[in-house]
Amino acid sequence: MAAVMEGPLADLSRWDPAGCSIARAMDLIGTRSAVLILREAYYGTRRFDGFARRVGITDAAAAGQLRKLTAAGLLEKRPYQEEGKRTRHEYVLTRMGRDLLPAVVALWQWGDAYLQPGSPPLLRVDAETGEPVRADLRTPDGTEIPLERLAVRVNEDYLDERAERRKKKTDN
Repeated sequence: MAAVMEGPLADLSRWDPAGCSIARAMDLIGTRSAVLILREAYYGTRRFDGFARRVGITDAAAAGQLRKLTAAGLLEKRPYQEEGKRTRHEYVLTRMGRDLLPAVVALWQWGDAYLQPGSPPLLRVDAETGEPVRADLRTPDGTEIPLERLAVRVNEDYLDERAERRKKKTDN
């Protein structure tokens, strides 16, 4: 089973996946430490030492990942000061960072299903109802879409924008 590749995408050998959004996302968050820092931000960690300790990485690695995630716009640095101490910074999720949550939950539920030797250590539930929470592919009306019903097609807006960028480049 595979996704339905439409139009010119049907012949995989005839198109170049350059500019792929998955590749761009992986360039940004494709390391273990980046995803675990995001996990910690979702759990409420905000301070540098908490990220380094809970993710189990060196201060240098934590600083590098926090700098990268902040520069990319997933986290925002905010100053805070404890009484009698110098000003420091905490890291809070931006909308862009919060919008990545379904992808992280999808990794989490996949890990629960295929990598845990028994019951998973944590459950995802609605805080109000206690009902299980999961990430799924669904249409706006709630219909679940399996892989074989997922169609991938060329985005005409993307092609128009790309042509416009190329035209501007040649005009300069």
